[in-house]
Amino acid sequence: MLGGAAQAQTAPDLQARAWAASCAACHGTDGKSNSAIPAIAGQDKTVLLQKLLAYKQGTLPATVMHQHAKGYTDAELERLAAHFARQPK
Repeated sequence: MLGGAAQAQTAPDLQARAWAASCAACHGTDGKSNSAIPAIAGQDKTVLLQKLLAYKQGTLPATVMHQHAKGYTDAELERLAAHFARQPK
């Protein structure tokens, strides 16, 4: 078990990574898509978050993303956006 600062720094990252695993089915491992579905690895965090929130609010058209986004709080979507923004392209 990690203690102190190490645990505080890694626990949120591990949780976001666990959430991001469900994104891999469409966006590829770590957001590196090899298909017509957009790659999200290394994208700007603010842009990713704006899109996720728009999907959640239903203001950005989508086939399935609006359903996925509705399953997360705004704070969780922010952590997901940060996770994918940190991934190398």
